[in-house]
Amino acid sequence: MTAHPPPTPPFRDPQLPFAKRIDDLLSRLTPQEKVSFLHQFVPAVERLGIAAFRTGQEALHGVAWMGPATVFPQAVGLAATWDTDLVRRVGEAVSKEVRAMRARDDRVGLNVWSPTVNLLRHPLWGRNEEGYSEDPKLTSAVATAYTLGLRGDHPTYWRTAPVLKHWLAHNNETGRDVTSSSVRPRVLHEYDLRAFRETVQAGGVAGVMPAYNLVNGRPNHVSPYLREHLRTWTGDELLVCSDAGAPSNLVDSEHYFDTHEEATAAALTAGVDSFTDHGSDGGTITARVTGALEQGLLTEADVDTAVRRQLSVRFRLGEFDPHLDPHAGTGAFDTPAHRALAREAAERAVVLLRNDGVLPLADGTRIAVVGLLADECKLDWYSGTLMHRSTPLEGLYERFGAERVGFAEGVDRVRLRTSAGTFLKVPDAPGAAAGARGAEGALDPALLTGRTDLPPLTTDPVGTEFALADWGEGVLTLRAPDGCYLSVAEDGRLRASADQPGGWIVQETFRLEPHGKGHLLLHVGTGRHVCVAADGVQVAEADPEVFELVVVERGEDAVSRAAAGADVVVVVAGNDPHINGRETEDRTTLRLPAHQERLLAAARAANPRTVLALVSAYPYAFEPGPLSAALWTAHGGQAAGAALARVLAGDVSPAGRLPQTWYADDADLPDLLDYDVIGARQTYLYFEGDPLFPFGHGLSYTSFSYDGLALRVEGGSVHVTFTVANTGATTADEVAQLYARAVEPSVVRPRRELLGHRRVRLAPGERTELSFEVPLSAFAFWDVAHDRWRLESGPYDLLVGASSADVRLRGTVTLDGEPSGPREVLDGGLAAVAFDEQSGCEIVDRTKTSGDAVTPGAGGTGELLYRACDFRSGTTGVTVTVAGQGTVEVTPDGGAPVVLTLGTPTAGPYDYVRVEAAFTADGVRDLRIGLRGPLRLAHVGFSG
Repeated sequence: MTAHPPPTPPFRDPQLPFAKRIDDLLSRLTPQEKVSFLHQFVPAVERLGIAAFRTGQEALHGVAWMGPATVFPQAVGLAATWDTDLVRRVGEAVSKEVRAMRARDDRVGLNVWSPTVNLLRHPLWGRNEEGYSEDPKLTSAVATAYTLGLRGDHPTYWRTAPVLKHWLAHNNETGRDVTSSSVRPRVLHEYDLRAFRETVQAGGVAGVMPAYNLVNGRPNHVSPYLREHLRTWTGDELLVCSDAGAPSNLVDSEHYFDTHEEATAAALTAGVDSFTDHGSDGGTITARVTGALEQGLLTEADVDTAVRRQLSVRFRLGEFDPHLDPHAGTGAFDTPAHRALAREAAERAVVLLRNDGVLPLADGTRIAVVGLLADECKLDWYSGTLMHRSTPLEGLYERFGAERVGFAEGVDRVRLRTSAGTFLKVPDAPGAAAGARGAEGALDPALLTGRTDLPPLTTDPVGTEFALADWGEGVLTLRAPDGCYLSVAEDGRLRASADQPGGWIVQETFRLEPHGKGHLLLHVGTGRHVCVAADGVQVAEADPEVFELVVVERGEDAVSRAAAGADVVVVVAGNDPHINGRETEDRTTLRLPAHQERLLAAARAANPRTVLALVSAYPYAFEPGPLSAALWTAHGGQAAGAALARVLAGDVSPAGRLPQTWYADDADLPDLLDYDVIGARQTYLYFEGDPLFPFGHGLSYTSFSYDGLALRVEGGSVHVTFTVANTGATTADEVAQLYARAVEPSVVRPRRELLGHRRVRLAPGERTELSFEVPLSAFAFWDVAHDRWRLESGPYDLLVGASSADVRLRGTVTLDGEPSGPREVLDGGLAAVAFDEQSGCEIVDRTKTSGDAVTPGAGGTGELLYRACDFRSGTTGVTVTVAGQGTVEVTPDGGAPVVLTLGTPTAGPYDYVRVEAAFTADGVRDLRIGLRGPLRLAHVGFSG
């Protein structure tokens, strides 16, 4: 009798649709196996031949945390290119490197957690470097380009599966897991949801990651918005991956639920499909899900729904059809094309802020390049390991010749004298001078947290001269003569061992604390002071050493000498991405650190031809007037220095544009936790002051003219055409920008709003016609009175130019929309959250699962305004649905206030009661509601 092989199970049949294959595979998994799939690290199912799977591979601007990779400019720098084709090509290159690295290391995942589409609402956000723009249109355009590059263009199989971060309204690190973003409906729909929606609908997104914070009083990981919005945009296949540790935060820090079983069940039913918690150990999550099932908080169908979404991603990645996967074996790593693309991206990201004619620099110019970042190529938390590096100094050496370029870093040269009269000393260690750098400048990531294979610091009568850099807020670094930074390893000893500050907890930063006639040296990473012991210098809880800081040379003096002997001085200033503004840490000011301001002042005093080159992850406030020129670029990756040098030399005409407003002063900023961009007049959309540099700003080495604006309304769109011409003598790119504004809005609308942009390259004398087709929906706003989008009839200005403030052409169209009718309050009443304006109020969760309510803020009082409420022929009573304790004061325009008192506190914040009172009003009137005391107002109803 002939033995026949077992039939191929349907889930292995590539002729069947993915949905049928997933159904079959689900039916073959045991309940326990399905539960195990809910953790980030999914175990293999050997009996079915299914490999292990892991969600999550960081790839923000190159493959991160997996060793050497091509490092592209930071995300905010990619956005500064305003070049979606370039960004798509970068995404494509990154995905090919992911595939190549996956082929040799199965720890590399194909489900990439990138890009970050959180809007850069507030420039003090520590993670500014990770986002794209303050504008949702630009953010979605760049994010769409990157995700389509990451996905690849095959209609069935994806090269990688991108997950957008971080859903939703996440723009602060201060208390990020316990603070709530109060987001009114208009801001929710017109601002925060929009960047996600347009990117998801473009088709290159596999899923999203909820943020750590709460929105309107409810943690994002149990948000009904996942169901009410996200999953309505493209169907139910999107995978939702939790942020690391966030599922446990629901109980441990947020105290939103009493038990982890309850919290896990709530997150799963809300839409979280993969739990990133407890590292690679899935046992805790598995136990919580099992417990929730046993308690009846979950059903097996709930588990199946989540597993189905994960399997959908795995099938699309070609895991079950390796012989058909078009991306198998096509990965590319550190290719000449990727190196060239990294330089192209860095060049296109440079923004020329001002220029009095000193730039570009002519050949033969004697240049002094100075500043703390002049000879640095900085990495951030989401960088890969550099295989190649180019600092501004190296780039200028290469472009102009070392003999034409002088250098002064501007650090203070210091010695640290102990109370015994000796000095801190870096002992000699054979091979240590090689530092952390290997072949071709590659960085060993192990050295970013300190080493234990080197001898710790000691003391002797002469000691070591350290380079001290103060990065602001009193945080400083100390570097040994061999270039290695002082770092503290796990054994608590100080060693000169790190190539750069880095790591989740930075071990290379210190503070000098005045103490008597000297200073204590505090190690920031451990919170302990430096002590001198017989077995080496270390950090400890007791017996701190009192040091005398002996300044051998001030950084300003070295800068002055270098600047005085040059034709032009280039001051390279900015931030270290691991210090004072990063994940877990917001900035406190827009100003440059005082140390760098002193260096800039010294350079200007010695040489009036001073150029400021800012290399930073976020905007700064500075005085541009005394400067001959100023440029900005985000940390530009491996080719940053060469790119900056080519722009300074005029080999490349700068065409980067600011993706966010640069404010002139801290006083221009709202509170970091004020998410009401409309009410607080935030971002270029609503800001009424004078910015330092406006959104979209960027200069060129040539000039451009705009003419021929033509507008027409046809077929549900506004069609816009105009011509751009290069009227200068240099081939260059221009970024033409199209904005709109409602001329006679009935509610607060943006002062101008980006509708589209185009980056074009033009030779001298060349002209090109640009066309935009803008759907009428782009002119609509969220009508809170009727809880939907509405296009308002009336005139709209179309503004064309080189920035949001540099408008070259202007035209007006009149659009036919819907009339603005009053609120019909007698039939359905008023949802409390549907206010037009508010003062002193916050939005909170009506229940743990759905709905919003309004509560007074920290002051205990708040005011709400509802415009044009139609009371028809009259009312006889008002009813408020409230919880907590206090009073609600209801006042119709022109009428007397009615006070409704909730005298006895309700049992809990979600135990609502109805309080009634007589109330008379007729016709169409504005309505004001005052909230007094710790209560939640959910709804106001009227009887007539």
